[in-house]
Amino acid sequence: MNILKFLIVLITAYLLGSIATAVWTGKLFHGIDVREHGSGNAGATNVIRVLGWKTGIPVLLADMAKGWLAASLPMFFNLAEAGSAGLVNLQILTGLAAVTGHIFPVFAGFRGGKGVATIFGVVLALHPVITLACFGLFLIVLFATGYVSVASMTAGIAFPILLVVFFNTPSLVFKLFSFFIAGALIITHRKNIKRLLKGEEAKFIRKRSGQQLS
Repeated sequence: MNILKFLIVLITAYLLGSIATAVWTGKLFHGIDVREHGSGNAGATNVIRVLGWKTGIPVLLADMAKGWLAASLPMFFNLAEAGSAGLVNLQILTGLAAVTGHIFPVFAGFRGGKGVATIFGVVLALHPVITLACFGLFLIVLFATGYVSVASMTAGIAFPILLVVFFNTPSLVFKLFSFFIAGALIITHRKNIKRLLKGEEAKFIRKRSGQQLS
């Protein structure tokens, strides 16, 4: 493998992750910085809360696309043999670079989001079946509890369990990465956990009357 080529790909992945979709969209179309409103998070969930679905959904899809594209770069540039553990390992590294860029974006003062949508894009590129299963679980928990934070953490914890118990992968790094995802989601949601314990966490689902549960 060409080390220089890989470093260029790795930096490109970080820059992809640093594309501050939520921040730029809020400023360009609404004249506000979403980090100063709602939860203060530069992510799709906060954009939906503050600016609505029409703005939030494109941000969500763009953040997912960043992760998917970053994790696909090693394959696009033929950095390792297709289907090999080496390729998967490189995809994980570039995916991590994108997630790091999303959380600490160089284009937005290193103040980004939690990286959930970007992580989703990364694992979608790595293992679509497990990712879609976790997404289904995310939706079930979201509609059952109304909390995006609870749904995100539940889906994140389920990912390594599904990978280890029901699926096989040639990459030990991938298994370790799946546990890293679960741990990272819990760490990045530590403020949400505190609010949940205090009963102060805002619900995402609205009542039938249209009043938000928050």
